[in-house]
Amino acid sequence: MSARILVVEDEDHLATGIRFNLEAEGYEVEVEADGGRALGRLAVADPVPSFDLVILDVMLPAVDGFAVADGMRRAGNFTPVLMLTAKSLATDVVHGLEAGADDYLAKPFDLPVLLARVKGLLRRRDWARGDAGQVTTARVGEAEVDFRTFEVRVKGQTFRLTLLEAMLLKLLVQNAGQVVSKGEILQKVWNLTPDTETRAVDNFVVRLRRYLEPDPRRPKHLQTIRGAGYRLVLEG
Repeated sequence: MSARILVVEDEDHLATGIRFNLEAEGYEVEVEADGGRALGRLAVADPVPSFDLVILDVMLPAVDGFAVADGMRRAGNFTPVLMLTAKSLATDVVHGLEAGADDYLAKPFDLPVLLARVKGLLRRRDWARGDAGQVTTARVGEAEVDFRTFEVRVKGQTFRLTLLEAMLLKLLVQNAGQVVSKGEILQKVWNLTPDTETRAVDNFVVRLRRYLEPDPRRPKHLQTIRGAGYRLVLEG
């Protein structure tokens, strides 16, 4: 079954080119040119139709891409987002990632690069789910993690994970008991250079602690190792 992709882009010639090339690769594609309409379609937990990926421009009429991504996440829609930005400054990239994007691509770009990013994001989603015979479930203390559905279940509650949250947690699960540096996390999860200045990793760790820890202020499972990185302890 081919992946369904929503392209949110107000430049008609660019949207047409993206759609043509994605459809040539076998994807099903819809285009939305207005940020407000896109937000209305995506800011729901179970959008109809559902998409496997959203390609989201930052500069949009009515509502910008940052607000669309943020609204999606707040509404419980965790579809992977590839954000298109006219700026490649680290601060703009980090802003997009912290708003809820899973990857970014600076304009202008070559279409083969876009196609590679799309394939890469879909592969990362499959890796996080464990579709290739990898880890699909884990238990962290009282929390049960299902990477196939991106859900954490604990004490009768269910929390949905974004792609980046799932990838970060899976990386820590695969290295349980070992210290994983922030630089390694930036490379393997965020696709950024290890020396990128950002609080994104710390913010995501705080969010994961809300799902995994009985007392997030006194974490015993997801530990910060000062000056080194983070360590996940499964038992305890």
